[in-house]
Amino acid sequence: MSLDKTIASAVAKAVNQLFGINADHDGIQTSATRKEFEGNITVMVFPFVKAARKAPEAVGAEIGQWLVENEPAVAAFNTVKGFLNLVIAPSYWNDMLRTIETTENYGTVAPTKESPLVMVEYSSPNTNKPLHLGHLRNILLGSSLSNILEAAGNRVVKTNIVNDRGIHICKSMLAWKKFFNGATPESCEKKGDHLVGDCYVAFDKHFKAEVKELIAKGMSEDEAKEASPLMQEARQMLRLWEEGDKEVRELWSRMNQWVYDGFDASYKRMGVGFDKIYYESRTYLDGKAKVLEGLEKGLLTRDPDGSVWADLTDEGLDRKILLRSDGTSVYMTQDIGTAKQRFDDYDIDKMVYVVGNEQNYHFQVLSILLDRLGFKWGKDLVHFSYGMVELPEGKMKSREGTVVDADDLMEEMVTNARQVSQELGKLDGLTEEQIADIAETVGLGALKYFLLKVDPKKNMTFNPKESIDFNGNTGPFIQYTYARIRSVLRKAAEAGYSATDYASVEPNEKEISLIQSLTDFPETVKLAARNYSPALIANYIYDLVKEYNQFYHDCSILKEENASVRSLRLALSDAVASTVKTGMGLLGIRVPERM
Repeated sequence: MSLDKTIASAVAKAVNQLFGINADHDGIQTSATRKEFEGNITVMVFPFVKAARKAPEAVGAEIGQWLVENEPAVAAFNTVKGFLNLVIAPSYWNDMLRTIETTENYGTVAPTKESPLVMVEYSSPNTNKPLHLGHLRNILLGSSLSNILEAAGNRVVKTNIVNDRGIHICKSMLAWKKFFNGATPESCEKKGDHLVGDCYVAFDKHFKAEVKELIAKGMSEDEAKEASPLMQEARQMLRLWEEGDKEVRELWSRMNQWVYDGFDASYKRMGVGFDKIYYESRTYLDGKAKVLEGLEKGLLTRDPDGSVWADLTDEGLDRKILLRSDGTSVYMTQDIGTAKQRFDDYDIDKMVYVVGNEQNYHFQVLSILLDRLGFKWGKDLVHFSYGMVELPEGKMKSREGTVVDADDLMEEMVTNARQVSQELGKLDGLTEEQIADIAETVGLGALKYFLLKVDPKKNMTFNPKESIDFNGNTGPFIQYTYARIRSVLRKAAEAGYSATDYASVEPNEKEISLIQSLTDFPETVKLAARNYSPALIANYIYDLVKEYNQFYHDCSILKEENASVRSLRLALSDAVASTVKTGMGLLGIRVPERM
C-alpha cells in the first residue's frame, strides 16, 4: 500500500473513533507537505470540522495524536489551520525502500484470468500512403496506453484496423496504372508504402490540373471536381472493386502487400506490435448487413436516391449517411462491422479507440448507432481523443506530399542523437556496434518521450532539435541519468560494496524525499490507466530523475565512508534505476546501460 493510502486509511479510522464520522479513505485528501513546514504528508481536515463541532486546529491535533499512538508510520505532527502535517518515522522509509527493492515489477499489477479485458485500437492507417508524424503520435499513445493498462492489472488486446478499401485507395491504384510504368519497390529501390504514397500524391497533382482546366472552361469548382475524368475513373474502379473485378482486385492485393511490408518494417523499428489486425475490406460487409437489418426494423431510413441514413435529431445531432446511393459504404458503416467482428472474437469488457480529436463527432455518432442497432456495449465505448501534432513549420498535408514520413523522421532522430552524443563525449571509448545501439536507443527515445510527455488532449508542436537535448524534460536527459546510476552501481560492485545493510540508518531529507517519490509510482500507474494518460508516467519519471540528480549532487555515494549510509544510498540508487526502467518501458522507451 502506498504511503498516501496508508495515511488515508489510518485517518479514516481515526475520525470514526474520535468523532463517529464514517469517512471513505479514497476521499481523504493527502499531499506532500510544503517545504516551509515540518512534515512529509499533509492531510486536509476541513471536511471533518462540521461533524466534529470543533475548530480546525483542534480537529487536526486530535487526529494527529491518534495517529502517533496508533499508526506506526507516523512519528510526530503539527497543525497549521486546517492542515495536519505528519512526520513519517525513519524506520518506515527504510522499510518502504526494502519493499520497493524486493518487489518484482514494483509499481505494476499482473493481470489474471479474471481481470477485465480491454481492447485498444491504434494506428489505423490507410494503405495509400506511408506512416507519418501524425501516425507516430497515435501509435505511440496507443502502444504505451496498452502497456499502462496492462500494468494496472487489465488483460489487453492490442488491435489495428487497416483502411484498405475506398476511393482513396483507388486513387493510388489508378495513378500507378497511368503514371508509374509498372514500377515496383524493388525496381525503384523504395519501401512499398513510400511508392504507393508517391502514387497518391501524383493522383492529386493531376486531379488538380484537370479541375483547373475545367474551371477555365467555365465550370464552378464543385462542377469541375465532379466532372474530372480522373476522379470518375477512380470512382469506377471502386465500383469494380466492390463487384469483385479480377484485374482490379489483383492490383489492389499487390499494392496493399507493398504497403503492409513497409508498415511492418516501420512498426518493428518503433518497437510496437498488435495482437490482432482487422481489415476494412473484410469488415465492411458485416457493417452493410447490420445497416440493412436496421433499415428493415425501421431504425434507419432510405432516401429516394437509394441512400440509407440514420436520423439522430432526437439526440441533438443531424442525419448521418450510412450507405451511399450507389450502395457503397462509408467509414461509419465499416466501423459498425469492425465492432461486431471484434466483440464476436473477444469477450471484451471495454473498447478503447485511439483516434484524433477531429473524429470526436464520428465516435459520438458511432456510440449512438451501435446502441441503436442492439449492441449493448455501444454506449460504453471509449474514444481516447488526442490533439494534433505539427512541426514548427506548420501543418502537414498528405495529398500534397508535405507530410513528414515516420521512417524519415526516425532516421533523422537517430542521426541527430549520434551527432549530439559524440559532441558531448558520451560515446567515447565505445565500439561502433555500441555507438549504433545507443544512437538508436537515444534517438527513438527522444522522439517517443517528446510525443508522450504532453497531455494527450492537447495539440502539440514536435521540435526535433529540442527533443534531443540532454538537459530538461527530454528522453535523453532521463536515459543519461539512468546510465549514470548503472555506472555507479557497477563501480560499487567492483569495489565489493553491497546495498543490504541500512536498517539502522536514519535517512536524511534528500533520501526521504526520493523514497517518498518512489512510493508514488504504483498510484501514478493506476492514475495514468484511469485517465488514459501516458503523460502522467512521463512527467513522473522526469520529476523522479530530476530529484535523483539533486540527491546525487548533494550526497556522496561511493566515497561515503559510513558503510550503512553508503548501503542505503546504493539501494536507493538501484530502486530509482529500476523504477525509471519500468516507467520508460511503459512508454515503449529503452534505457541504455552505458552512455
